[in-house]
Parts: sequence; structure tokens; C-alpha cells
Amino acid sequence: MKRRDFIKIGGAAVLTAACAPRIKEEAPANKGMEYRTNPVNGDKTSLLGYGCMRWPMIKGPDGKDVIDQEAVNEMVDYAMQNGINYYDTSPAYLQGQSEKAAAVALSKYPRDSYFLATKLSNFGDSSPEASKKMFEESLKIFNTDHIDYYLLHAIGGGGRRAYEARYVENGMMDWLKQKKAEGAIRNLGFSFHGAPETFDHFMQLHDSGDTHWDFVMIEMNYVDWNHADGKRNTNASYLYAELDKRGIPIMVMEPLLGGRLANVPANIEAQMKARDPERSVASWAFRFVGSHPRIQVVLSGMSSMDPLRENVETFSNFRYMTDEELEFMERMATEMKEYPMINCTGCKYCMPCPFGIDIPGVFQHYNRSITEGTYAQTTEQKNYLKLKRAYLTSYDKTIDKVRQADHCISCGECIQHCPQSIKIPDELLRIARYVEALKQDTL
Repeated sequence: MKRRDFIKIGGAAVLTAACAPRIKEEAPANKGMEYRTNPVNGDKTSLLGYGCMRWPMIKGPDGKDVIDQEAVNEMVDYAMQNGINYYDTSPAYLQGQSEKAAAVALSKYPRDSYFLATKLSNFGDSSPEASKKMFEESLKIFNTDHIDYYLLHAIGGGGRRAYEARYVENGMMDWLKQKKAEGAIRNLGFSFHGAPETFDHFMQLHDSGDTHWDFVMIEMNYVDWNHADGKRNTNASYLYAELDKRGIPIMVMEPLLGGRLANVPANIEAQMKARDPERSVASWAFRFVGSHPRIQVVLSGMSSMDPLRENVETFSNFRYMTDEELEFMERMATEMKEYPMINCTGCKYCMPCPFGIDIPGVFQHYNRSITEGTYAQTTEQKNYLKLKRAYLTSYDKTIDKVRQADHCISCGECIQHCPQSIKIPDELLRIARYVEALKQDTL
């Protein structure tokens, strides 16, 4: 299979040789962090960026979850010492705590030693007053007069109408353009989850000169490259090609699909380890994304020191994928899609649930049982009783009973917040029925 054939797999046949990703051949390992120079403004950003959506949490004095600031400080120190200079956060992350934790950890470093990315996350209140206040508050929190990369947060969900309500009809786009002209915003872009026709509209705005996008953040990984559903989410191969032919720098979110590509089913892991026993499963996913030259930054939400060290190692000794390795990744993506997993990335945008359900926890437990091979499918299955006990026992240990799937009343409050467009109540109901079938031995 040639590179161009690989790119065309799964509905990406619209790509032409002119706009297809140009993958470098295998290159000698580097020593030191891999950097990319932004062709638009000359910024030299680390290819590995720190996504601040998954800071570690601990219980505060009042029993509520708070960010472990000491751990965050340690991780940011290590990241800065090892060349990571791009930090991406949002006022919406971790119930509003992420920006403040990032600001504290970065405060000891000169402002020009890192690039700051944050977002206008005006989901709940898109009034001009609330939106402007959110921007000004970000500046205040970071004690800065500018944001290097400012994003319209998750446009695409809700289609063109939602974008116009959040940013156009309230005058915010004009206001943001003015802030950019004043220097308070260096680069203006957006993060995208949505259908192809919605993305095409944003590209038309760029082409017409109505709104120039300095950069765009997309969800990209070896599964979503050619295997997104094509309706609620778009193949990353298409998004990449459209941005590449316009010369728009690309920031990447979810290179590990919320951690799922760091903990793949056993047979997929075995194939990766057979090829390279010394490299982690996650490193394959990172190398796939980073091998595309238009990618400016690959975000990783490293929540502890172990993945941080491992990812620094991957990006400090970066190896571009060969054509044969790209073919292998497409086969692994095809196999991944055969598993009945829920496409949850653990972003927690759906939280808090008004009825207390731990939505991402329920989904992650279910997905983990599949990847670890502890998923009972039928009472006739070999070791069924052992698998049944393992699932039910770990479910009760991982998720408090009052926060489990069977407490969902299908209010639908969560659906509008999910960037993956998961029909959350339906999936919770499916898991609740599965758990009940296990208890009753009716699978």
C-alpha cells in the first residue's frame, strides 16, 4: 500500500496529492525536545504540549475535589526543564480550577519562556458581558497582557447555528478581532468537534476573508484519522487536508482518545510489542500524530509524573513513521473499531450530573473491562462466572452505588455538553441493563 492509498482509506478519497499529508521518512532519533516552527508567525513550539484538562485532584478540607497544586507545580517544573513550552487550558476545565492551577505553576517562569493557550468557553452564558468578562478574567489570572493562542471553544457542536449564537450575533467575533489588533490576542483560532459541513463553513469564512483563522485545534489520532462516524464527528484525515492546503497550523487534542489508546485491547498491544518491545503503546499513537508535518503541537493531558516522563522521552527522541508503519496503524485502527466501546474521552464536560451520576467513571470502567478482556458477553462464555464477578465487584469499588448508571433518569442535560456527541442517557441505560443482566444471569 502506498502512502496516498493509506490516506484515502475510509472516506478520505477526496484528498489530492497537493493537499495530502507529507509524511517524512524514518529519521534518526533526536536528542532533546522536538520543536516545530510556526510558518505563520515564527513561534518555535514544543511538539509536545501540556493539556491542562486532567490535573490531579485531591479532596479539600470541605470534602470537595480540588486540584493538587503541589503535584501540578512539580509536573510543570519537569515539563519546563525538559523543553515543553506550550500550555493549553480553559476556564471550563476541572470545574473552573484549571487556569488558576496552571497560572500558579507557571508564575515562576518568565512570560516569554512559554506559550499560553486558553479559550472562550462561553457555553452556559454567551452574553457579551459574560464572554468579555471571561476573557478579561483569564488575563487577570495569568497576570499577563496577552494570550498567545486564544480559541473559540468547541465550535461545531450544535452546528453553524450554535456558533453564530455564541460568537456572531452577540458581537464577540468583532470584539475578539479588535483584541487581536490591540495585541491582547496574538493568534485567534478554534477547537472543533462536529460534522464535515460545519467545518466547511468555518473554512469558507477563512477563504472569504471574513474571519482569518491563525490556527485550529482538531481531534486527531490513528482511530479518528479514517474512522470517525462522519456525521457528528469528522475524519481527521479530512480536517488535516483542508487545513494543510490553506497553510493553517494545527494543534491536536485527544491523540490518545482520552487514554484509550494507551490501554488498548490485549491483541493490539501484543502486535505493537512484537514490533518494538521497548516502546509503550501510547508512543505509537503519539508518533502517528507527530509524523504529520502540519501539526504544530500535540497536547497530552498528563496527570502524573509517569506519563509525563514517558511522553518527554517519546518527543525528545522522536521517530517519524515509515509508510509501512502507517499501514500498520490503519490495521490497528480497524481492529479497535471492532470493540463495543463508548467513545468517551473523559473530558468531563458532562459533569457535574444534576443527579450525581459519575458519567465518565461509568464509561471508563466499562471500556476498561473490554480492553482488559474482562467483559462477559454471554452466559455460555468460558469463565463467565469469573468475568461476571470481576465486573460487578470492580464496578462497585470504582463507582459509588448512588453514582452508577441505573440512577440516570434521561433528563438529557449532559447531551448538549458532550463534544463527542455521545447519546449519554442511552449509553448509561445500556450499561445499567448490562449490569442487571449480569446479576440475573440473563446475558
